[in-house]
Amino acid sequence: MKLPSAVQKAASAALDKKAEDVVVLDLRKGSAFTDYFVLASGSSQRQLVAIADSVQDAMRAEDLRPKHVEGYPRQEWILLDYPGLVVHIFTPRLRVFYDLERLWGGAARLEVKE
Repeated sequence: MKLPSAVQKAASAALDKKAEDVVVLDLRKGSAFTDYFVLASGSSQRQLVAIADSVQDAMRAEDLRPKHVEGYPRQEWILLDYPGLVVHIFTPRLRVFYDLERLWGGAARLEVKE
C-alpha cells in the first residue's frame, strides 16, 4: 500500500534528521480520531527538536500546520497533531515505556521509503 503524501513527507523528514525506528501505523480501521501515527525515536532532546522542526518544515511546505503540539521543545516526547496524522517523536526510554506499537497492536505497520 502506498502511503499518503503527507504521511510519507513526515516520515521522510524525520529520517532526514537521522530519526531511528521510524514506523507508520495505519489506524483507519480502529481509530476515530486520526488515520495514521508516525513514530520515531531520537537519541537526545536536541535531536528530538531537530526531528520535530524538520517534520514541521516539510509539512509547512505542503501548507499543513499542526492543530496541536505537545512536549516541545524540552520533553522526551514531542507530539505533532495534523489532520489525519499524529507524529510521535520519543527518546528510546519513553518509547519503550509507552509502547504505542503494542497499544495499537491491531494497526497495520506500513513501510517507510526513504
